[in-house]
Amino acid sequence: MGELVRRVSAAVVVSALGVSLAACGQPDDNAPHPGEQTPKPVLLKLATTDSIASLDPAGPYDAGARTIQANLYQTLLTILPDKPTPVPDAADCQFDSPTTYTCSLKDQLTFPNGHKLTASDVKFSFDRLVKLKTPGGAASWFSSVKSVSTPDELTAVFNLTHPDARLPYLLTTTAASIVDEQSYPANALLENKAVGSGPYQLAAYTPGSELTLTKFAGYRGSRAAQNDGVTISLKKDSAALYAAITTGKADLAYHGFGPSLLDNLRKSNQVQVVEASSAEIRFFTFQMKSLIARKPAVRQAVAQLIDRPAIAKKAYGDHVNPLYSVVPPGFGGQVDAFKAAYKQPNKATATALLKTAGIVTPVPLTVGWTPTQYGTGAKAEVLELKRQLEASGLFKVTLRSAEWPQYQVGTKAGAYDLYQAGWTPDYPDADDYVAPFVAADGAFANGYRSSAALKLLQQERTEQNGLKRDDLISQLQGVLAQDAPVIPVWQGRVAVAAGKDLQGVQTAVDQLSLLYFSPLRK
Repeated sequence: MGELVRRVSAAVVVSALGVSLAACGQPDDNAPHPGEQTPKPVLLKLATTDSIASLDPAGPYDAGARTIQANLYQTLLTILPDKPTPVPDAADCQFDSPTTYTCSLKDQLTFPNGHKLTASDVKFSFDRLVKLKTPGGAASWFSSVKSVSTPDELTAVFNLTHPDARLPYLLTTTAASIVDEQSYPANALLENKAVGSGPYQLAAYTPGSELTLTKFAGYRGSRAAQNDGVTISLKKDSAALYAAITTGKADLAYHGFGPSLLDNLRKSNQVQVVEASSAEIRFFTFQMKSLIARKPAVRQAVAQLIDRPAIAKKAYGDHVNPLYSVVPPGFGGQVDAFKAAYKQPNKATATALLKTAGIVTPVPLTVGWTPTQYGTGAKAEVLELKRQLEASGLFKVTLRSAEWPQYQVGTKAGAYDLYQAGWTPDYPDADDYVAPFVAADGAFANGYRSSAALKLLQQERTEQNGLKRDDLISQLQGVLAQDAPVIPVWQGRVAVAAGKDLQGVQTAVDQLSLLYFSPLRK
């Protein structure tokens, strides 16, 4: 009982005091004045094709779950629109030493149930995430965290096993959400419930069908809700999503529109279609098990010939952005390294590269692709690449396709010289774009080895000076462009459709394809 008393919110006491003062005749500035009508609550209707694996931030890390979690929970740090570096949310954090990261919580933070949010909740949340190790979850991201200590009620200290400059970015993810330790079991996920300190609280949830979130008046952070609540309807497919927004049954629809439906929405002039650059990238990867792919001149010649704007237009109707680095714009340290190295597509330069290396042309090149995993534009993309390479007279391209399970086996076994691939980062940091290609255990470990690239990766991961770290990341992109083990092609866009009377849509869209409900208003 003592613990419960200790954690009762000071905000509740203040609230009770406010009621007492009002009862004693003190004016209430928030009350309607005589003759004024009580403002009508602004309740918004949203629709999506997302599925939600879990409301628990220690659960599987998927796009549908992350969007809901980002609105229900608070993190120590956050990333705001047009600001690529973390800023305070629930706390102000700093490195006190290379292996000590201290976060000072804001005073009087609370959960909707009235419990105080303290450093003890922060420690519990991280200890629980690491202990549960949920399949598909994010526990492995925090492998550098040895322990979390709590010297006082408002201070959480992350003690690291080694310097990790990624930590501030990891703390902005929904995996790092703070939960109420009195409401969550330490040894299991909390099913179909949520208690966070974010801008909204969960009012109702029917799994697979609908959620209702209402504004949490006690939220103290940078994303205060400008509406009173949202109802999110979970649609079965893009047709149902399209019907919801065009018939007015939804104020906003997100996650599920293909290029053709987006074009139809634009032409109809019924709604506003808002697009923003997303974190998704698409590229072609060389497999170093191939004798052809091992030759730097072959890789550089392909990089010299590829016409990204043509692929964006012919395969995707300009619904994607040409990409000239493995790190897309909007992330710290980003440079258009491939544009700097190869300028415009140039047959003469590609010819000279191959001739200098003594490589006979046309070079036979097997290109792998998969028809389902990467959407309807995947086939058109590889066909356009084949056309471009063969038009130069320098390559003879053979296309081979396989469905996703077989394709994954083939890419690792060396069935293709070059293969189509895509990536969306788990955390909003340039490191999660370069590491998959450079680290020995990276997601796209294709046999590429570079001591220069690996050294730069290790340096940027431990460099805590932001400007110096950005420079290291820029240098690393330059090495990747020169070696060309991977050729970036395009950056995706995330699109939402909304009624014309809905405001704040642009700032609601996040680069990691999340949707923040707070800015939405009428």
